[in-house]
Amino acid sequence: MNNLQHSRTEKIKEIVENFIKWLDKYGPSSFDHQSYFAGPIGGRAKSLYYKKPLIGTLAVSPMIFSEAFLPSARKLFWKKLRFPIADAHYAMGFSFLYNYYQEDRYYHQAVKFLEALIESRSPGYDNYCWGYPFDWVTRSGTFKANIPFITSTPYMYEAFRAVYQIDKDNKWKKIMKSIAEHAVHDIHDFKLGENETTCSYSPLAKDKGGVVNASAYRSLLLTLASEDLEDDNYWQIAEKNLNFVLNSQRSNGSWFYAVDDVRDFVDHYHTCFVMKALSKIEKIKDHKGCRESLNRGVNYYVNNLFDELQLPKPFSKPPRLTVYKRELYDYAECINLGVLLWNRYPELDEKINAVIDDVRNRWVKRDGSFRSRELMLGWDNVPMHRWAQSQLFRSLAFYISQGINDHHP
Repeated sequence: MNNLQHSRTEKIKEIVENFIKWLDKYGPSSFDHQSYFAGPIGGRAKSLYYKKPLIGTLAVSPMIFSEAFLPSARKLFWKKLRFPIADAHYAMGFSFLYNYYQEDRYYHQAVKFLEALIESRSPGYDNYCWGYPFDWVTRSGTFKANIPFITSTPYMYEAFRAVYQIDKDNKWKKIMKSIAEHAVHDIHDFKLGENETTCSYSPLAKDKGGVVNASAYRSLLLTLASEDLEDDNYWQIAEKNLNFVLNSQRSNGSWFYAVDDVRDFVDHYHTCFVMKALSKIEKIKDHKGCRESLNRGVNYYVNNLFDELQLPKPFSKPPRLTVYKRELYDYAECINLGVLLWNRYPELDEKINAVIDDVRNRWVKRDGSFRSRELMLGWDNVPMHRWAQSQLFRSLAFYISQGINDHHP
């Protein structure tokens, strides 16, 4: 390893420590990417956009304009919130740091975030599960606050799992079991073939599945649970969702967001979500199908989801006009995926180094937090825990914990 690689890791360690200081001062609540549409005014405008696009476009245009040119104005539309999915990422990040440094302060921070997750679980369900703390207006209708999502809850499982692997406290394992039971009994399956199912996004009856990353998340959660809890029944369900994910991959190696002939965009971080799940399942099960899918997926990813500067671009096939150049969430998930697959794909390793260098050179603010988006003109500097301060913190902590580029030559 050369001196450049070593200095890269040392700089990341410094960035992470400065971010922790910022987090202590700033607190666990923040505005969000969805702040424009989480309140009653923005929510009604977005709902109108889906029902009557022409009129709805006029209704949402002030929010879109603000997002592109005056992002700090989102505070006029809704309030700061605490996001369970961010708490899960922070818990995982601090667990990674404890594993690397063996310093108790990181472990205690991770536990604090788990305790917050226990308090923020979705009410009205027998088992532990989580959603968003705001009403989420989508093409399929409005999901009320705290409706649990299979795209959120698996992160909580991994967070409790990360701390359980440190302290072996059975109270965390009981919650892991409860989360797995939620994924089995509250999330619905829709049969597509003899050994293939797609799962719902939420427990709601109107939810008919078809979202690729949702099935990838559930498959991973239940694969982990089958190992952690020694219950092969979880794998039997997980494998059918996994087959849907594998069969949904297109011939060029990409995945559409959904298989409904409507949401046929290909974006950066959802592609990473899918491949992260496949890489973890492959490791647990030595799964040939995952390995072959990753080979095709990574080839598409490195050739279509990076720009001429070798930096993440939001879409290879966009669903609409975008008002920004680059997205912090893409950087976070790119690094997560790259660390999981480190030393397997040289072209991906090169991309990860370029992304990390760009993070440290342009995305770190003076107060220790991260910029949220690079806009067409300027930056969105509003720190948003869910989008994606917590995700980048976790990815950098994960990078450190794996000892990549960690020793002097």
